[in-house]
Amino acid sequence: MLPETVPCLKALAPLFGKKLLLRSLKQLSTHGGGLSRLQAGRHFGVSCCLAAKKDKQPRKPREKVVIPGLEMITYAERMHYVPGLAKPVFPHWERDYHDPFHYKPPPKIEMPLYSEKVCYMITQRTNMLEGVRQAAWLTKSKVISGLPPALLSLAEMPENQIPDQDDRVQNLIRHARFWDTVEERPKKVIYSKTLLQNLLHVCGTQRATHPALGRRVFVEGYTLGVSWKRGDDLFQIRGRNGLLHCSMDPLPPVCGEQEVADTSDHVLETFYPISPSIDLLQVNVYKEMNCTGFIGDAPYPHAHTLYFLETAPKQTRLHPEQFRAKMFMFTFGNALARAYKLYGTSPQKVLDRPITVQSVGTNGRIFQFLVFQLNTTDLSGDDGIKNQVWLDGEVDLYQFAKVRPLIKKKQVKVAAGLTGYKPESFRKFLALYMHGAAHLP
Repeated sequence: MLPETVPCLKALAPLFGKKLLLRSLKQLSTHGGGLSRLQAGRHFGVSCCLAAKKDKQPRKPREKVVIPGLEMITYAERMHYVPGLAKPVFPHWERDYHDPFHYKPPPKIEMPLYSEKVCYMITQRTNMLEGVRQAAWLTKSKVISGLPPALLSLAEMPENQIPDQDDRVQNLIRHARFWDTVEERPKKVIYSKTLLQNLLHVCGTQRATHPALGRRVFVEGYTLGVSWKRGDDLFQIRGRNGLLHCSMDPLPPVCGEQEVADTSDHVLETFYPISPSIDLLQVNVYKEMNCTGFIGDAPYPHAHTLYFLETAPKQTRLHPEQFRAKMFMFTFGNALARAYKLYGTSPQKVLDRPITVQSVGTNGRIFQFLVFQLNTTDLSGDDGIKNQVWLDGEVDLYQFAKVRPLIKKKQVKVAAGLTGYKPESFRKFLALYMHGAAHLP
């Protein structure tokens, strides 16, 4: 046996097994002609799981031949199936009444809202590949890491704090994770919603000392629709977003006129060669709409804060970066729809009064905070004044909430109960809630 064949056979051991290779080596050592046969063929038997299967090509439909005067005998007159007779072909039956359960839409080209120009749709289930960077380009925004310091100082003021604040918040977490269910491990869909409602309730207790909180209301299930042009492309945000906290009074601007003017020097980040419209739904049947979701003169027209929950199934759940991008786009959509309502759809160089909308997202443990300030509605080009976004993501309210302790190698790694509570995370939640009701320092 040649010495150079031994390392080749040993390299194939993980694929074909040691028994088969040992048998081949024994045959090569005992039979002189075995090596020549192996070199000529070099075929090894493999199992069916390793064998490559050929792709089955779809069968071609059989061509129907129609010969005049030689029709097939069918069982149409018999009114039932008869072996040996052909299947009858009946003409298409049209209903003379409207049945919504059997409605067949016309072709897209024949629809009245059909347009040759494609519109890119953004909905709740849109998974943006580039995340926040892509959302910043679509909205012509400057992203700033962290929340504004003046806004965070609201939660540090003694008059804005809640009595026994940290103890009450920890009890609210225990209520959502332990006391609100009889299951050993509650589902994230349940405890995340319970925790958000509990936090909003405890923040609402400040209404006695801050009467402006009584001029707000929560709205859920409203439909948002807003369109804008970015370059030569048309974009539209449409659908239902999360729980909306709307107010009678608009939120004050976060930064002054000088900081807004300085945004003109900011250069938008590009992600060439990836298209900015990647992963966006392309439709030809659409209507350019600008609707805030409220009809007529609503008493609470100004959007204050949007609350999002990660309650989607595991198959369609967004990653944290894409989840923040969804918050980004819907917060921008509410601000832009309100700007169109106040100033019209004609492009404005700079708004007389910037529109501020906030957003909070959570999965029951991790919170995402976002503040958006709309400075201009002229989004066609990359020059001029930019919009501003303050983003603070991946903020843990607590580390663990275990019903049973986590034990590994007979050692308690994580104790049962609530551990790792972070009071600064709730202060950010409280600051966004008190924004507009308490005076900024």
